[in-house]
Amino acid sequence: MASSTIGKLSREEYRRQKDLDAARKAGTAPAALDEEGKAINPHIPQYLAQAPWYLDTGAPSLSHQRRVKDVEPKSSIDDWYDRGVKAGPAAKKYRKGACENCGAMTHKKQDCLERPRKKGAKYTNKDIQADEVIQEVAAGYDAKRDRWNGYDPSEHKRIYEEYAAVEAMRQKLREEEIDNQTTTDLAAMRKVAKAGKIEADPDFGSSDEEDADEDKYADAADQVGQKLDAKTRITVRNLRIREDTAKYLINLDPSSAYYDPKTRSMRDAPIKDMPPEDAKFAGENFLRWSGEAPEVQKLQLFAWQAASRGNDVHFNANPTQGELLHAEFKQKKEELRDSSKQSILSKYGGAEYLQSVPQELLRGQTENYVEYSRSGQVIKGKERAKTRSKYIEDAYTNNHTSVWGSWYDQASSSWGYACCHSTIHISYCSGQAGIEAVETSTSKNLLAAPPPLQSILSTPSEPQSSKSEKELYEDRKRKMRGEEEPAPSAKKSKGGTLLDNGRYDVTEDEIESYRKNRRMAEDPMANYVDTGEV
Repeated sequence: MASSTIGKLSREEYRRQKDLDAARKAGTAPAALDEEGKAINPHIPQYLAQAPWYLDTGAPSLSHQRRVKDVEPKSSIDDWYDRGVKAGPAAKKYRKGACENCGAMTHKKQDCLERPRKKGAKYTNKDIQADEVIQEVAAGYDAKRDRWNGYDPSEHKRIYEEYAAVEAMRQKLREEEIDNQTTTDLAAMRKVAKAGKIEADPDFGSSDEEDADEDKYADAADQVGQKLDAKTRITVRNLRIREDTAKYLINLDPSSAYYDPKTRSMRDAPIKDMPPEDAKFAGENFLRWSGEAPEVQKLQLFAWQAASRGNDVHFNANPTQGELLHAEFKQKKEELRDSSKQSILSKYGGAEYLQSVPQELLRGQTENYVEYSRSGQVIKGKERAKTRSKYIEDAYTNNHTSVWGSWYDQASSSWGYACCHSTIHISYCSGQAGIEAVETSTSKNLLAAPPPLQSILSTPSEPQSSKSEKELYEDRKRKMRGEEEPAPSAKKSKGGTLLDNGRYDVTEDEIESYRKNRRMAEDPMANYVDTGEV
């Protein structure tokens, strides 16, 4: 087989090489030999027989496919460098080519692990370090990948003992500080007892048993999610423990309360329809108005207002003074309010109207049991009274016995009262006489009214009478428009022609004239007659 080092062949050389390979495969030509004189199977694929460029020797060979035997034996997994081993005693003088910083011959200045000196050993010839022992450890596959190879367990023991000594010293200082603070408190307590003639407890103070109990409680408080401050003895709750649900996972609705990932804060409640007392997290704004937070805000507001008026009050600089002044301010405000109330009542009276049922009883809970069905009906108990509208309902005015809108007049397409059939709103009720008057007026209006347009334009049973009615209608329409009577030879409009189906074609002018001349039965002045009497 040809090697990969063969350069570019000419067309003739490539043809001869292909013929030689075919002859070797057919057995008519001898097989190629490697560097050891072994025959190379001509049927081996080219990607196996061809050596890579970094192992190519220039001759046919299969040595790159064989496993290379280890020439040097590998060390075991337990073999490692000897740390800190020196080659011998240190030199007395600086040697040429040694480290300029420490004077050792085994490394240079840029590789020195000693602290950089202001003046190196090259210039001072002092404190020259001994040469290190440089070892060549041929680590095997396992030794190279062992993360604990070369680790000394005694080093961990030394570090543990160092931390234990530091913790013991810290505990001792903490106990001394508590004892000093307790001694100061004892002196203050005795001083107060002496001033107030109170018999002081001679055994008051710290003891070994009390300190042991305090340490026991402190150890119990240092649990998951808790952090104990050793100086102030205050247990501080961490942000969140692993068992708690994150705020942003309570409600995954995108339109829910906004969550700030930077400060891990959510001001509003994630589930707004749920009462705060039933919710696991009601928002941080709820915490701001719970407990003593409103009182602190009132105190802060009082300090600002007092400072704006020129008083030397500051909430953070002297909180005790601010709290005392705020309490005095509230007391004086209540006294002033009571005095103003008493002066007004003594002058104008009306103290009996201020006596009412307490709000706790008015808005308190009730023991009435009400059970509803699935359709909303009351099964057991008495249902709470429904809230009435602020508008007056079922109120009868002007002698009416029914409300407005209880009767509908189909002739005039209007609403009215059912008791008197009056279609005028807020009219006086006339009872049954009003109903009879409305019916009589409607019948007279129907008799005096002109014939409906539909009856005029419908198919006539008697052609002569229909024709006369139609002419009468056209004359009336012409007079209303103020037109003169047309000549006999004038051409009639299309509206007066009889169609093939026996009906007349109606124009828009005829419809408009009919609407104007129609008698309005709902007009209250339709039957009015001026008698001329004053």
